[in-house]
Amino acid sequence: MPRRPSETLTDAELRIMNVLWLKGSGTVQSILDLLAETPPLAYNSVLTTIRILERKGYVEHVKDGRAHVYAPLVGKREATRSEIRHLVGRFFKNSHEQLVLNILEERGIDAGELDRLREILDRGEDERSDTK
Repeated sequence: MPRRPSETLTDAELRIMNVLWLKGSGTVQSILDLLAETPPLAYNSVLTTIRILERKGYVEHVKDGRAHVYAPLVGKREATRSEIRHLVGRFFKNSHEQLVLNILEERGIDAGELDRLREILDRGEDERSDTK
């Protein structure tokens, strides 16, 4: 039985998307040239991964002569939010609070990070008060 495609980006897919988000578009060869891999990836491996990304709806291609030029259909911010929604739904029963608490318990937080979080929470409270 074939493996079910991942709903989220695999590590290899994310590396390719990072190149496309940085450059805007590129051929398989130009993407391969920008991937910092040791040992280097094979052209066919990058091509296969890009085709998977295309099937998933993350990229599209246009023909430029004989070459295909690939460009992202999904922005980095949108992809990040989708990954977080998936994580929260899968591991924390859709509770963002549980995710944040887990991060804080696992890693701890320094004074600077705590101050930034307070600012973000205060801004959120101010915005909710303004809409009432």
